[in-house]
Amino acid sequence: MKTTLITALMGATMLAGAAQADEVIFAHGANPGNPRYEAAEKWGELFAECTGGAHSVNVAPSATLGDDAEMLTSASAGIIQVTANSQGAMSQIVPEIGLLGLPFLFSDLPTAWAVLDGEVGEMLDARANNAGLKIVGFWDNGIRNITHLTKNVPNPGDLKGMKIRTPPDQMTVDIFEALGAAPAPLAWSELPTALESGVFDGQENPLVNIYSAKLHEITPFVTMTGHKYETTPVVVGLAWWSGLDEATQACVVSATAESGKMQREMVAASDAALQPKMEEEGATFAEADKAAYQAATQSVYDKYAETYPELVAALRKAAGLE
Repeated sequence: MKTTLITALMGATMLAGAAQADEVIFAHGANPGNPRYEAAEKWGELFAECTGGAHSVNVAPSATLGDDAEMLTSASAGIIQVTANSQGAMSQIVPEIGLLGLPFLFSDLPTAWAVLDGEVGEMLDARANNAGLKIVGFWDNGIRNITHLTKNVPNPGDLKGMKIRTPPDQMTVDIFEALGAAPAPLAWSELPTALESGVFDGQENPLVNIYSAKLHEITPFVTMTGHKYETTPVVVGLAWWSGLDEATQACVVSATAESGKMQREMVAASDAALQPKMEEEGATFAEADKAAYQAATQSVYDKYAETYPELVAALRKAAGLE
């Protein structure tokens, strides 16, 4: 059952009250087996070790302290300290981060990482500061593909009228509207139930998320569209960050980078490893006509180039599209 914001805040407050003043709460929405889950556990170990035990870490997974938007609110309010969050939820606070999901922008993950680890990442952090948040690093949420209850969708026309769940991210909604589908945002924690009940015909995610949430058991037709990329920004409350000494801030950054390296490698290795495993478990895969998909989503570039002409041009150049 989805944790409401009020319940999440009450739960976090109880945790904080029972804990020592040096406890850090790291919240995220991933389940065991997901790279985000594993990296958060590693982050807790690394941060506690780096601080010489001066700080302990309470990792709260599986959206137990709210969905991504609620966790961001809790971080800015100082109720939790750290969250490995989502591009969609962050784009509601920092609209520019949504541009990372322009259709077919990144051909591979290393290209996306290089962009995020440079000036683009610094710019996004500066925008987040205005909302009381600080981005301390970028983990990964993969290149995304489509799953369907009853069929593969190798051509854009196959999506006409398809009821597809998207994250709360306007870019993803725009992509699927351009493809003729009927997209609707829904929190990640509510997705399996919505698919099982037939509210949606399908959804889109990287294979690692699909597999760890067992979505291929509900929507077994997987089309490798690779239609967009998403990052996992690791976010802390700016007030908490500002109250740390430089050595502890350095521990936050180093723990994020080291655990993030592991997380990125896990995501990068997942597609090749998971496809045969998912096929053994009953999934049916198909390759998409990417040229047709790219042509069908060109209008999305046109829309965002009107609002962010310089940034869209810079991202295209950095991604090797120009």
